[in-house]
Amino acid sequence: MQEELWFTALLNHAFAKPVNALLQSLPPAFHPANPESPINNSVSMEIMVVAFLILLFLAIRSTLRVEKPSGLQHLAEMFHEFITNQSEEIIGPHSEKFTPFLLSLFAFILFANLIGLIPTLESPTATAAVPLGCAVVAFVYYNLHGLKEQGPIKFAGHFMGPVLWLAPLILPIEIISTFARVMSLSIRLYANMFAGDAVTAAFFTLIPIGIPVIFLLLHVGVSFLQAYIFTLLTTIYLQGVVAHEH
Repeated sequence: MQEELWFTALLNHAFAKPVNALLQSLPPAFHPANPESPINNSVSMEIMVVAFLILLFLAIRSTLRVEKPSGLQHLAEMFHEFITNQSEEIIGPHSEKFTPFLLSLFAFILFANLIGLIPTLESPTATAAVPLGCAVVAFVYYNLHGLKEQGPIKFAGHFMGPVLWLAPLILPIEIISTFARVMSLSIRLYANMFAGDAVTAAFFTLIPIGIPVIFLLLHVGVSFLQAYIFTLLTTIYLQGVVAHEH
């Protein structure tokens, strides 16, 4: 059984009754195994990451300056410009409307990856359900925008292939490959973060001084890389469904 983190215990102490009542009203598959602790570590870490990001965005918003921007504002503008430029290069004109979602996705995954470096906390992305949830959200988002931009008929035509007589063969392949994106996005993020946490923990146990620092730095690099790859692939998938031929 997974050891309960201090923040998880705090949330369960404060909100166990209403959360348990809510879950009990859902189908049996959603009922908690332990009614006294219905909130698990991955959910509590997600709550902490979201709360931190909200406070961070509020702090950036409250200190916005044109004449003398702060270092935090410069950093936020750098990430915003990076995501915007990447979207424009991949998707094309009018891609700026996707920047808020892509930037939020990148920030959430990045900080969810990095929070595991703080003692007594862990990365929620090292639990399979969290990367899967991010992948499902990205999947629904870009498909909804594809339907909106292309219309139902043209959007469905993407699954039919270039010629109609090949549609019976192409359609199942396209459907499988499309849903496989959810699996590839989630497995890639989960496997890398789970492996990174496991290796770092192992070296801290065997050699508590010196060597683990190298793996901590590697964990930071992997955290940024996986957040970037997840956002990049989502941007590419968006381009495939919203781009118009000129």
